[in-house]
Amino acid sequence: MKKIAIGIGKNKNILKAIQLFEMENKIDIITIDNDDDLVKAILDDDIDAVIRGSLPASGVIKEVKKHYPDISRATYVNGNGYEFLLTPVGIDEGNTIEDKLKSAINCAEFLEKLSKKPKIAILADGRKGDYGRSEIISQSIDDSEKLTRLIQENTKYEVKNYYILIEQALKDNCNVIIAPDGIIGNIIFRTLILVNSWPSCGAVTFGIKGIYIDTSRDQTTEGYLRSLKFAYNLAKL
Repeated sequence: MKKIAIGIGKNKNILKAIQLFEMENKIDIITIDNDDDLVKAILDDDIDAVIRGSLPASGVIKEVKKHYPDISRATYVNGNGYEFLLTPVGIDEGNTIEDKLKSAINCAEFLEKLSKKPKIAILADGRKGDYGRSEIISQSIDDSEKLTRLIQENTKYEVKNYYILIEQALKDNCNVIIAPDGIIGNIIFRTLILVNSWPSCGAVTFGIKGIYIDTSRDQTTEGYLRSLKFAYNLAKL
């Protein structure tokens, strides 16, 4: 029997999701109400998967980074005809080209484990023709072009620079979306998932030994149920 630990915070939708999940699956679910015990669960080899649930994230990630300093997260979106990983989504993640390169490779390798062919889209703060409108925009465009070249030169994965045109990347069925930084990635996540209700399974955490699914504190019952199913299926792989 698989063992999954899940955080219980102020949003009680997670409790409803657990009840629904337990009705259909034989599983040992451990509920946790504080950051310290959630971190212990992430580091516990006897627990098959951990879900943040509705606990705050900052304390958990900070502690986990003491053991795994190179972690990154990618939100798994799977609805409305689209299926893709969006990264970076932590507001303090993806600040360097090296960070985004590592995240792109992590996402691609994860999709391959799910028997899916990676198709990577790189985003920037503006169109290619917007170069020169501000130092920030120009730097973002430069970074996006360098990141695209690095992926082309150092991996086997299909990649294209879409600059700011995320809508075109989705139309082209890209399944890895690399935002310019974690702040923009977080805004994209909130717009798609929390405003427009696109289905998400939560964020996969790379760079750790076990399975940790990071979820929003503001998710619906259905959203938390998807995360439970996702973590359970990953644990069975």
